[in-house]
Amino acid sequence: MDEKKVMLSGIQPSGDLHLGNYLGAIKNWAERAESFDCYYFMADMHTITVRQNPADLRRRTLEQLAQYIACGLDPEKNTLFIQSHVPAHAELGWVLNCYTMFGELSRMTQFKDKSAKHKDNINGGLFTYPALMAADILLYQPDYVPVGEDQKQHCELTRDVAQRFNHIYGDVFKIPEPYIPKAGARVMGLTAPDSKMSKSIPEGCVFLMEKPEDIQRKFKRAITDSDTENCVRYAPAEKPGVANLMNIYSAVTGRTMEEIEAEFAGQGYGKFKPAVGDAVIETLRPIREEAQRILKDKAYLESVYKAGAEKASYVANKTLRKVYKKIGFVAR
Repeated sequence: MDEKKVMLSGIQPSGDLHLGNYLGAIKNWAERAESFDCYYFMADMHTITVRQNPADLRRRTLEQLAQYIACGLDPEKNTLFIQSHVPAHAELGWVLNCYTMFGELSRMTQFKDKSAKHKDNINGGLFTYPALMAADILLYQPDYVPVGEDQKQHCELTRDVAQRFNHIYGDVFKIPEPYIPKAGARVMGLTAPDSKMSKSIPEGCVFLMEKPEDIQRKFKRAITDSDTENCVRYAPAEKPGVANLMNIYSAVTGRTMEEIEAEFAGQGYGKFKPAVGDAVIETLRPIREEAQRILKDKAYLESVYKAGAEKASYVANKTLRKVYKKIGFVAR
């Protein structure tokens, strides 16, 4: 039997997971376990380039892990772990810092964006974190790294650094390929349908752990159109707000645009918006309830992240030992 290809992905626990994360990505992750050997980690080391409240960071890290499991990521089939629990990430991150060029780091668009947002805290970690991200990836010798548009640059840098290292020391790192995931639903903000749903605009963002009444309130206030048509019709250019609500409704019910138009023919937005809210509430209800149940079972959650860190460390340390030997460090 052929060995499964390795895939790896990490998300920062810098905010709560939302409907866009779920419909756009996480919903499809569970299916990957059949085809790939998957590693998913909470990238807590990356969050501290921006100041964090320690208690909030701990809570969000565990909540994110519980939500992953509740969304269908079976810990028996996927390796789920917390980045800071595998010291090899920091160790290889330092080594790769020394093989990543200053010019390469200064061209990173996310560094420019974050520096502009956090002018009072432009720290060294903010500048060099792509080297840590390269370490996150290369430690596990993955075949594929799922990337969105905003991460393509980091994936390219990882490949460049790996090729540079291999050119000096021989075949140490597998060069990972970017994996463009099966397109999930592209979910836009309820108050700004021209931009992706984002936790930075909470009033237009539906969180996985949100109360049903709060979700419904957000859908009732969702922007539809400035026209007076009051008609549920799929026309993204003319009616981006309605198109976004239709996309969400389609993603959670499986109905086509034609079926949605027929279902709400002659009913207007007053009926349509609460119906979308209800459908989303029922989709998220089992996830929220299961995540809440898992969070109460501290022993289970701890067993998951400890087992995940143990498996991840075994794989990561094999790579790290090879790297340390190549660069001339004395064996431990």
